[in-house]
Amino acid sequence: MPNDTLEIPRRTTTNTAESTPDASAMLTLDGVTKRYGAEAAVDDIDLTVRDGELLTLLGPSGCGKTTTLRMIAGLTMPTSGRVGVDDETVASDGDGVPPEQRDVGMVFQEFALFPHLTVAENVGFGLDDWDADERERRVADLLDLVGLSSFADRSPENLSGGQRQRVALARSLAPEPEVLLLDEPFANLDIRLRERMREEVRRIIKETNVTAVSVTHDQEEALSISDRVAVMNDGHIEQVGRPEAVFEHPKSRFVADFLGQASFLTGRLAENNIETGLGTLSADLLQGLTADYDGARIDVLVRPDDLRATPCDDDRRTGNGTLVGRQYTGPSFVYGVELDTGDVVHCEHNHSTEHELGERVTVDLVADHTLAWYPAE
Repeated sequence: MPNDTLEIPRRTTTNTAESTPDASAMLTLDGVTKRYGAEAAVDDIDLTVRDGELLTLLGPSGCGKTTTLRMIAGLTMPTSGRVGVDDETVASDGDGVPPEQRDVGMVFQEFALFPHLTVAENVGFGLDDWDADERERRVADLLDLVGLSSFADRSPENLSGGQRQRVALARSLAPEPEVLLLDEPFANLDIRLRERMREEVRRIIKETNVTAVSVTHDQEEALSISDRVAVMNDGHIEQVGRPEAVFEHPKSRFVADFLGQASFLTGRLAENNIETGLGTLSADLLQGLTADYDGARIDVLVRPDDLRATPCDDDRRTGNGTLVGRQYTGPSFVYGVELDTGDVVHCEHNHSTEHELGERVTVDLVADHTLAWYPAE
């Protein structure tokens, strides 16, 4: 049963002109844990989502991201820990405010529109306690925002997938929630529409200045729409940060491997140099590597655009690797190269540059940035 001592959050007005990167938190999770028997689906996570921010929980299936979203929504109660919305506690240690009293909206993967209601009636469904004129204006404003003003009287069954998604988004925004939750919002759309809708949904969220939390396993989606990304693994948050920071400076090997196409060069540090399958690299190329690690074996993260493979024109005694794989992506080829050390790395080349499997090549590092590294496994 809900805890009667928990206060129900009320709508407040935020002065967006004063918002900064350190803006006040709209959503907080403090030590949130969810157990099913002895199994911890979510284990002691702390997370802050700022006012007006779009944050994405990203991770593989079973990592705990959907359970986390359900605890924010009130569909699942945490075993322990606290969930707060706009400084009000909405869940704490197994008890909490019911979903309809949390000032939280949710867009489900299936959209869940009512087929017997028109588009306008779907959008206004949660506004029964509003004055009729205000409700009509709110619905009209939202339909204009999502570009569906001319579809107000249509049935959802007569809309495309992208249009239904926009109706679901407008319906969730109608009551002016403090926090909007999106559960795999693009999963049921085809690839081309998915890409277009990412931009559209982000635009709508930013225009309404709502705080939003999205859940996905699609790294491209997370990186493209989010102000910040929280990468989850096995019930824990591995790293939180701006998309480019998480991608370029992954703090764990899991994050490095999960985001993008990662390869790892084995190496040994000796006198401020790293001996690798690509030759000797300067330790200055690696983030935070000091002489304290002298003699240590490490794995250096390299991505396809960090490397170039050049075919050898002479016999097979030259070069440092052999082409063992080729993936055509349209704009480019991504080649797999087995280095003489046994490491397999990937190199990205323009689509007009085509090499054959089995070719002997020289792989060179062409990255113009520092590289992440991890203790050798």
